[in-house]
Amino acid sequence: MNVTEAVKKRFDELCYQRGLNYCKLASMAGVPYTTVKSIFYNQSKNPGITTIKKLCDGLGVTITEFFDADCFKNLEQEIK
Repeated sequence: MNVTEAVKKRFDELCYQRGLNYCKLASMAGVPYTTVKSIFYNQSKNPGITTIKKLCDGLGVTITEFFDADCFKNLEQEIK
């Protein structure tokens, strides 16, 4: 799994836990739905940290809580 896949997976987990769809997340975070959609449908290959932070704020989690998940612990090396 690479970083982009891990970010998507983590947001999927958090949305599922809170019963949120992507449209509601976008609204809560103040992020355009098209931006959220591009992350979840693998159109965005490099979601920015500012966008990730806004989405975390919308979900009520800190950046530290977001990245403190198993999906980030064994990422494949990005430089090949």
